[in-house]
Amino acid sequence: MQSPNIASKVHHENFGQICRSYYQLTKPRIIPLLLIETAASMWVAAQGHPDLLLVLITMAGGWLAAASAQVINCVYDRDIDYDMERTRDRPIPSGRIQVRDALIFAGVLATASFSVLTVFANLLSACLAMAGIVVYIGVYTHWLKRSSPQNIVIGGAAGAIPPMVGWAAVTGNVGWAAWIFFAIVFVWTPPHFWALAILIKDDYAKVNVPMLPVIVGNEETANQIWLYTVLLVPVTLLMVCPPEACGWLYGLLALLLGGLFLQKAYDLKQCPGDRDLARGVFKYSIFYMMLLSAAMVVDSLPVTQQSIQAMVAVIGKLG
Repeated sequence: MQSPNIASKVHHENFGQICRSYYQLTKPRIIPLLLIETAASMWVAAQGHPDLLLVLITMAGGWLAAASAQVINCVYDRDIDYDMERTRDRPIPSGRIQVRDALIFAGVLATASFSVLTVFANLLSACLAMAGIVVYIGVYTHWLKRSSPQNIVIGGAAGAIPPMVGWAAVTGNVGWAAWIFFAIVFVWTPPHFWALAILIKDDYAKVNVPMLPVIVGNEETANQIWLYTVLLVPVTLLMVCPPEACGWLYGLLALLLGGLFLQKAYDLKQCPGDRDLARGVFKYSIFYMMLLSAAMVVDSLPVTQQSIQAMVAVIGKLG
């Protein structure tokens, strides 16, 4: 008997439409930022000399793992996806893909991810990728998303695992810098996601998902966004501490990017009902993480280090 939260089965007209539906099932817009974090971690771990083939392979394995997690999430959330106008056209609630087929697809993706990372990188990176799937599905999607307004705080750990996968792929271990990168993404996730949650609060309220704005309102949510952003800036600066991590160029860029984030979060705190400000915080949070990751890469490049050393030498002579 057809579930009331899933439309009747829809037949695709051609193979291209089938591929498109399965691709949409992976929520492809979410994954690129995870891959950017992974690549940045690998550049830092390799001190600016990564094996580019290993980078591509690790990113492929990371994409497969993240895609698998998103597919399972779509299966689990098919009921609320059907009830919300914003998500009703997704492949499962629209009837274009059946639950059984989606689960098989997710299993194939996860198996491929584990195999690729184990064979071409190492077992640790493969296990970390699988841990990301488990945390995202088990902790966030199943346990917390529908039961606690702190769901994204704890569940955000899943999105913080990709940098650890990248680090492990290069070094075979998880060093302090990898943990700091994990902490950066972990602290960044709440202000990033809560800004979006303010924008789609009514959708979450409609399906009884206790996102923070639904439970405590926009004012307290904006205050929490501000507090987490205040915490985020010093956490990003910890990347200059481990000797194998980043230098002062990254530190300066992190301060600049963090200052802009603080300004936007403060503006939202002053006017928590302003949707344009919430949208601005959300969009900037994405660019922030992209640019912060880019700053790590640029800082790690040999040419950057050589330029900084030359500059310091010149300053020393002038002094």
